[in-house]
Amino acid sequence: MAIEPSRLPTPGFRLREDELPPELILSIERILDLHSRRDSDPLDKLTNDFNPIGILNEYFPDEAALGQLEAVQSRLAESERALQAEIDSLREELRKDQDPSRMQLIQEMISDLLGQMSRIQEKATESEAVVRNITKEIQVLDLAKKNLILSMTTLKRLQMLVNALSQLEDQIKERKYHDIVQSLAAVKQIGASFKPYTSVRRISQLWHRIQEIQIELRSMIDADWDKFYVQDPGKPIKPSVVADACLVVDVLGPDVRAEFIDRYVALELKEYRRIFRATDEAGQLDNISRRFAWFRRLLQTHETEQGRVFPAEWKVGWCLTAKFIEITRDDMTALLSKAGSKLTVKQLLDTLQETMEFEASISRKFGTSLRELLRATTPPNATRPSKPITSAFEPHMSVYIDAQDKVLSDMLAQYRGPKSRSSLEVASASEEEGATPVLVLPSSTELFYFYARTLDQCAKLFTGQPLYDLCSLFKKWLRIYAEEVLAASLKKPSAISRKSTEARYDATELKNACTLINTADYCQTTALELEENIREKCDQEYKEKITLQEERDLFVSAISAAILIMVRELDAACDPAFTALSRTAWATVKHVSGQSAYVEPLVKTIEEVAETAKPLVEQKKYLRNFFDKAANAVLAKFTNALVKSRPLMETGAEQLLIDLQAIKACLLRIPGEALITTNYTKSVTKHTTRLEALLKVIVTPVDPAEGFILNYTLVIGDASFSNFQKILDLKGTPKAEQNDLLDSFLTITSTKPELEGTSFLSSLDMDPGQVATLTSPGSSRVSLLPGTSAGESILAALSSPPLAAAPSSGSDTPPKQDQTSRREVFSDFKRFVSFGLRREPLPPS
Repeated sequence: MAIEPSRLPTPGFRLREDELPPELILSIERILDLHSRRDSDPLDKLTNDFNPIGILNEYFPDEAALGQLEAVQSRLAESERALQAEIDSLREELRKDQDPSRMQLIQEMISDLLGQMSRIQEKATESEAVVRNITKEIQVLDLAKKNLILSMTTLKRLQMLVNALSQLEDQIKERKYHDIVQSLAAVKQIGASFKPYTSVRRISQLWHRIQEIQIELRSMIDADWDKFYVQDPGKPIKPSVVADACLVVDVLGPDVRAEFIDRYVALELKEYRRIFRATDEAGQLDNISRRFAWFRRLLQTHETEQGRVFPAEWKVGWCLTAKFIEITRDDMTALLSKAGSKLTVKQLLDTLQETMEFEASISRKFGTSLRELLRATTPPNATRPSKPITSAFEPHMSVYIDAQDKVLSDMLAQYRGPKSRSSLEVASASEEEGATPVLVLPSSTELFYFYARTLDQCAKLFTGQPLYDLCSLFKKWLRIYAEEVLAASLKKPSAISRKSTEARYDATELKNACTLINTADYCQTTALELEENIREKCDQEYKEKITLQEERDLFVSAISAAILIMVRELDAACDPAFTALSRTAWATVKHVSGQSAYVEPLVKTIEEVAETAKPLVEQKKYLRNFFDKAANAVLAKFTNALVKSRPLMETGAEQLLIDLQAIKACLLRIPGEALITTNYTKSVTKHTTRLEALLKVIVTPVDPAEGFILNYTLVIGDASFSNFQKILDLKGTPKAEQNDLLDSFLTITSTKPELEGTSFLSSLDMDPGQVATLTSPGSSRVSLLPGTSAGESILAALSSPPLAAAPSSGSDTPPKQDQTSRREVFSDFKRFVSFGLRREPLPPS
């Protein structure tokens, strides 16, 4: 049985919170031999955080152990008595040990001990002084020995330096460069050790002499080099002598070597600067090939003649090339800036191409990249980074971009603008000549072929700002192609005028719309591939800036507009059939005899349009979108025609039910097995089911009134006064009978609080005009997302009832706030007055 710490009383012996230092605890344990062992009593452990809970839990691990309580108590009491006896014994011993006479004796002994220690310390100090005096002479001798050895070594080095310097002077007089290399290296190495002693006059003289000899050597080597370079026949210099002189230059130091190489490079390129001055004809842009040819000859001469005397590790050829590139780059920068607007794209590209070929040949020749060559030859204290010659062309690549802009403008000129033929008309003309039907406009494939070719060309030249500017140009012309070619082609009227009495659709317009859908889809898909290709080729700093998403959205908008054109053609083709429906006098129809006459041409027209569009649209998702909108448009026109043809009477409603089934079967059949989807089937079924419910209520006889009203509440499912009146108006019920039916409706629905206040009839327009005109495809961008199509707005009359929180303005019954609230019968004053006038008509005058 474990004991909780919170229930244990605070020990009485812990009256203070003072804790023993850990060092004192360890000392006590060591003296009392209380080191913890496995078999030791836990009560013997000396600690500041003693916790009795654990010990109690060991004595009483469970409730059964409580039976041994008395035994444990007796054992603990026995231990307590033993400890107390031991404490008393120790106190007695302590009292005996604390005898005053004994303590005085101990203090005297300690005092004697301290005195002895003091005397020992004094003797040790005296001994240390004696030893120091003994070893002092030895230390002086050691220091003298050390200084003597250092002096002898220094004198020996000085002698070596003097001898080497004398030998070096003799070799310099005889111009023995091969021997000078070793002597000069020895002099510099030995002389470096005397640098701390330059305050000594003799050493200072030698140090200055060494510097003078190095200066003299540099002058002598320069003079010999000039003779060798000029090839004076009177005083010829052997190449081996100059090669040894280069080794001496190497010993003189890297600064001297760099100056020597720069002097040679300047001599070699002096003639280049004179011949190809920017003010002379040879230095113009057109003659850049002559520059490269001249340098190739110079490089060949360098390798076969003067260049052979240089050590290979100097890489003088690299330095010569780097200086040539620097001079030529500066000249190109000045010439391109001077040319300004006179610079033609042909001149720019030809010059740039020759420059790139030259740089590539240099890279192949030296077996390394040009940028690595320039980096290796750039001095540490350079004020500007070394760049290739092509870098001078990059700021002027706008000439190339402008040229591509003009090419694109000329390419698309015949397809854009108010006076030019549209791209679709060109495609239609080719089809009329008997060629294969055009699924994608050739202008779009030509555009992207030009894009790919131009991108590859520019990426070979530059992958920085010019490539990003080219991407901006691509974006510009993609927008123009989407807005001024594809969208603009839909704005133009069809070439064949259509009479209002004709039931056939304009096949050319429908094919044009299909072609535009395929073209826009090809453009937006290829634009994505183009974006990824540009990102792969461009520099890292531009990758995140490159996007063609806005341009792709324009092509998606063009697809939506083309689908609306297809729906418009279907709408126009169905007009004669629905006009015949709206003009039918249902009051004269006495019996039902199969489907109406207008249904067969209507179904045939819908199927013809669908069969024409199917093989012309490549992507199935756009056909599905078209069929969704087409079904919504057909059912909307059927609803409007039905309302216009009222009164329907019972026989007319029954006939319309048969016609509706034929139209529904046609709409479910036209997509085919490959294109039909569950959502499409549900949408068509949903809208036709509501129309069927409307017609079934109209078919129901009004006598008895209670049965008619109850059927309305079951089928329609609302208690709307205005919706019930719409049914009566569609049915053609006389006004006199309507008053009684409305009274009964109010009476019956007032007892049915579970009925909704609105239904799909709430937004049914009883005075429909023309179906909402489809917006111009060029002036609006319609989303392809479901639920936002034009057909949905056309079918608003058959949409689901509004939410209770936002009731329709046409509803006469407000939403229920809770289960106990009363439903208002009249929601506005005008309906109340209208209802009263119907109840009490004025007597005839």
